Amino acid sequence: MIQTLRKSEVMMENQERSSSRAGMNGGGPKKLVDLLEDPLPGVGTYEDFNTIDWVREKSKDRDRHREITNKSRQSTVALLRSLSDAFSGWLLMLLVGLMAGSALAGGIDIAAHWLTDLKGGVCLIGFWFNHEHCCWTSNETTFQERDRCPQWQSWAELIVGNSEGAFAYIVNYLMYIFWALLFAFLAVILVRAFAPYACGSGIPEIKTILSGFIIRGYLGKWTLITKTITLVLAVSSGLSLGKEGPLVHVACCCANILCHLFTKYRKNEAKRREVLSAAAAVGVSVAFGAPIGGVLFSLEEVSYYFPLKTLWRSFFAALVAAFTLRSINPFGNSRLVLFYVEFHAPWHLIELAPFILLGIFGGLWGALFIRANIAWCRRRKTTRLGHYPVIEVLVVAALTALIAYPNSYTRMSGSELISELFNDCSLLDSSQLCVNVSETGVGNSLADRPAGEGLYTALWQLALALIFKMLITVITFGMKVPSGLFIPSMAVGAIAGRLLGVGMEQLAYYNHDWLIFRGWCSPGADCITPGLYAMVGAAACLGGVTRMTVSLVVIMFELTGGLEYIVPLMAATMTSKWVADAFGREGIYEAHIRLNGYPFLEAKEEFEHSSLAVDVMRPRRGDPALAVLTQDSMTVEEVETVVDSTHYSGFPVVVSQESQRLVGFVLRRDLLISIDNARKRQDGVVSTSQVVFTEHAPTQPPEAPPPLRLRGIMDLSPFTVTDHTPMDITVDIFRKLGLRQCLVTHNGRLLGIITKKDILKHMAQIANRDPDSILFN
Repeated sequence: MIQTLRKSEVMMENQERSSSRAGMNGGGPKKLVDLLEDPLPGVGTYEDFNTIDWVREKSKDRDRHREITNKSRQSTVALLRSLSDAFSGWLLMLLVGLMAGSALAGGIDIAAHWLTDLKGGVCLIGFWFNHEHCCWTSNETTFQERDRCPQWQSWAELIVGNSEGAFAYIVNYLMYIFWALLFAFLAVILVRAFAPYACGSGIPEIKTILSGFIIRGYLGKWTLITKTITLVLAVSSGLSLGKEGPLVHVACCCANILCHLFTKYRKNEAKRREVLSAAAAVGVSVAFGAPIGGVLFSLEEVSYYFPLKTLWRSFFAALVAAFTLRSINPFGNSRLVLFYVEFHAPWHLIELAPFILLGIFGGLWGALFIRANIAWCRRRKTTRLGHYPVIEVLVVAALTALIAYPNSYTRMSGSELISELFNDCSLLDSSQLCVNVSETGVGNSLADRPAGEGLYTALWQLALALIFKMLITVITFGMKVPSGLFIPSMAVGAIAGRLLGVGMEQLAYYNHDWLIFRGWCSPGADCITPGLYAMVGAAACLGGVTRMTVSLVVIMFELTGGLEYIVPLMAATMTSKWVADAFGREGIYEAHIRLNGYPFLEAKEEFEHSSLAVDVMRPRRGDPALAVLTQDSMTVEEVETVVDSTHYSGFPVVVSQESQRLVGFVLRRDLLISIDNARKRQDGVVSTSQVVFTEHAPTQPPEAPPPLRLRGIMDLSPFTVTDHTPMDITVDIFRKLGLRQCLVTHNGRLLGIITKKDILKHMAQIANRDPDSILFN
């Protein structure tokens, strides 16, 4: 009916025109393109490195949902389509959980374990077996040498036929360095050749994307394939990095690719970001075996917009991913947790003092690491060092392998080191940390005992490993290979915690009659658990680097299964955050966002300046007038001139140049697409055609070309503030509504515009930083 009326109007307009003009155009009716009823492909989409309009995207989704709901009452087919639309979100979460948990996380864990062991030797019964799997079926393994079996041979045994002596040690040493360099070289070359976005942790960029920023290709299929392969290679090379952070990026790539299967998520950027928030939870769930901690991590650390519906779907997706990972059993212990602990002694209230001391250490280390790493990354970006990423990776890999091999604690992978440090000594342990002069205990639990020569050697090695890990992690994080920070940070804290725990154990053994030990630590009892101190130290250092709190505590007790030790974890984590915040409120991911110049408006950062909207808006005093479009007095040529002479992402539409009364706002991309399509589809549209943003076109002379109606692409309700609105309120509006721009008016008259980039530049100026470091629109 509407189409019929529109055609009638057009025919009547043409009949009123002169016969000469009708003859010139073949006498046929003109087709006026109204984008409100006939949307064009490309309109409503965004260019690369631009920010989405959350309000418009949510409005589009509400209109789409309202239309589906209304149609569902008309027929059974429409009802089924409505049910399918409602169920599509849960189906998508199921697919994300299955894909991230099975095909990727399980495969990455198994492949990384195999390649890590390949640096030390090879399995004769099948080269695809890692060391542990190779010796599982062996009948010749003894309890004293449970990690040795005839089926597994070191490279020295294969090459020179001997595993003992200096020459065999040198052969193994050289082969360790060779494999480390090979894995690192393949990782950096694949990243450079196929997917430059596959490097780094990925969490800073994921946070920025979830805030509404567009980085095309960052979550694409090539990035997914390349990051999955190179992550295994980078971890196996022995570099001081982990796979947990990059797994968040991998899971988000899976979600972004699967979103294209569903129209609701493919065509709406805001809805897609709800799925990506859930995928971030899946990434942590499969990385640590911590589904609840993953949901809280996404809520606390990564997500920008997290409605209740996303919370439920994140929980479901994390559950599916954790169940899938448990079915694959990549850790080989029939458990979901990565570092299962079973401590035999409860902690005592007096131990809160050393736990808080570990929290202070974690906060100091976090603040020091962030400053040192950012300084090194800035040097990499501004000097010739950044021009040779392949050489940098190879040099760091060679240095790491050269120093790491002689020390057994740095030679093993980060996950193995943490597992060793979390371990509680028992009578069945062969670890050097558990070898002492006196080994008496009750059941399988060892009592506190004096340190022997083996323990002193282990402590010296741990102290050297602590210094090495602290230094090498600073220059490793941020290189052009996939690099996570969870495991290296936890390793630093676990080493420090284990050293403090052994010190407390010896203090309690030799001074059990002191007041602080009297009454709960008797001679021959198991009073102090050094593994608990390692666990608390790991949480403290990770909290100091990332500034996580609630999600970190939940991840730690899910990671270890030590629920009764939640109070020490909470005390250390909170202390760590307080100490680190005293030196700077931003964590490592926010620091890298600022370093890269991404337009990210941090929700945790307070805006305490007393400036007004008029102080931040553009144009400033002395600047050219604001570029605007009028609602019905500009031609196509004039509009194109305005667009071509500026680089703005959008233009306010006003009644006239004289009144400056605001009508709406139109995006640059939508404007260009609409004009280009109109020239192709609408007869008679030329440079002198009038551009109309009103509902009804104004009366025109008979000889005038048909107008171009663009009301459908205009935002009729742009957000506005007055010139005297305080900036702290304006910043809150931008944060909570996810705005990309806001117009400034005075008594209803348009004065200027404030974009997210303007706010970030203003905040940078207040903090005495370079405002031009904000790179994108």
